Amino acid sequence: MKAVHFGAGNIGRGFVGLLLSEGGYEVVFSDVSAGLVDAINAVDQYTVHEVGDGGVDVTVRGFRALNSAVDPQAVVDEIATADIVTTAVGPTILKFVAPLVQAGLAQRDASLAPLQVMACENAIRATDQLEGHIRDLAGDAWEALAAKAVFANTAVDRIVPGQPADAGVDVVVEPFYEWAIERGPFGDDLPNVPGAHFVDDLGPYIERKLFTVNTGHAATAYYGARAGIERISDALAVPEIAAAVSATLAETSAVLIARHEFAPDELARYRETILGRFRNPGLPDTVWRVGRQPLRKLSRNERFISPAADAAERGLATEAIVSTIGAALSFSSPDDPESVELQRLLSEKDAAAFTAEVTGLEPTHPLFAAIRDEVAAHQRG
Repeated sequence: MKAVHFGAGNIGRGFVGLLLSEGGYEVVFSDVSAGLVDAINAVDQYTVHEVGDGGVDVTVRGFRALNSAVDPQAVVDEIATADIVTTAVGPTILKFVAPLVQAGLAQRDASLAPLQVMACENAIRATDQLEGHIRDLAGDAWEALAAKAVFANTAVDRIVPGQPADAGVDVVVEPFYEWAIERGPFGDDLPNVPGAHFVDDLGPYIERKLFTVNTGHAATAYYGARAGIERISDALAVPEIAAAVSATLAETSAVLIARHEFAPDELARYRETILGRFRNPGLPDTVWRVGRQPLRKLSRNERFISPAADAAERGLATEAIVSTIGAALSFSSPDDPESVELQRLLSEKDAAAFTAEVTGLEPTHPLFAAIRDEVAAHQRG
């Protein structure tokens, strides 16, 4: 069995590639970083180091890497005969993955079992996004390509921090992980992914993760950065920051309960588990890594605006989320292009124009005024 995985970075090696390897797949990593591809091909094994309670070291074997920028046809050839294609590249990069998957499907022999495609991104229904890009590229040929593939959405969760400079291709991760995959598209032919669980309705799992793990992680980063704190675990050690993050997650949990009828005590336990993971002192995670790409994280369907907008529409509390959005507005990192652009927009646009452009909210939306006022207060200093 063979899996082609786009994105040979820390999440690709330390989570998705690891589980695919444990499932018996030969893993072919595809990446555009020549140095990373060469480093992977220079070794025949690497180690995933789990740090924290219950952590173990896991050795990964049976992999190789291709440079999709240098030899895209080699990647296409692998896709044409693969069993699985996965991604961990970031939602905005899926449009660049799509042409390779489309070409691989076009080249694929129709006698082979359908290619199982899963985008493992921090985004709602990322696989649908990837499928949409492929559909647009295929045009009239889409029906023939669609018969050669199965597209399934997933929800993935594992904290993989920035790695030490001398780590090579080894990866440090937390012991906890979750990979939920929608069952329906596969029928009886489920991929062999150890530890993954297949569910009939993925929506609640995606939103629970996005509006708790991702919202909480980013909130901690933005409050920590504003306070001049470097590490995520240190930020949560500050009582005021811990209280602000907890209040934010209490509001997103209220939305999850309203949308999906989660039991309140179940979500409360889940929140505490998540916050405990963020406090793991063994993870060298920084507020600058977690907080990067603030414009994407402040967009309409992401971890702050989406639950806050739903809460406002339902008449639920949004004050804590709005305050966290205020903390995000302070995020300034010269190494992150989106942070630089965020600060430029704040300096050049009035509060209403900024709110409309960045959040995608209509001025008539019940959340709009609160965000606009938060932006205006930030601009006044």
